[in-house]
Amino acid sequence: MSLLSPEQCRAARGLLDWTQEELAERADVSRSTIRDFENGRHHLHPATATQVVAALEKGGALLISSDEAGPGVRLRKPLP
Repeated sequence: MSLLSPEQCRAARGLLDWTQEELAERADVSRSTIRDFENGRHHLHPATATQVVAALEKGGALLISSDEAGPGVRLRKPLP
């Protein structure tokens, strides 16, 4: 499984109440990178995916690996 699916990214942003711009700033990537990834226009480079995942996790999103029910996202307390 890849580090992050577009659907997980959108869901995590929704749980955190973040805009694409907020995620982009926190992950130190461009907004167009987030927009294009979430819209399925391209995959993230592994290093970029790591940055995005780290930002989401630091904000309090717990990314759940895919199983028979599919991948998921859960909200938890933000890391200090």
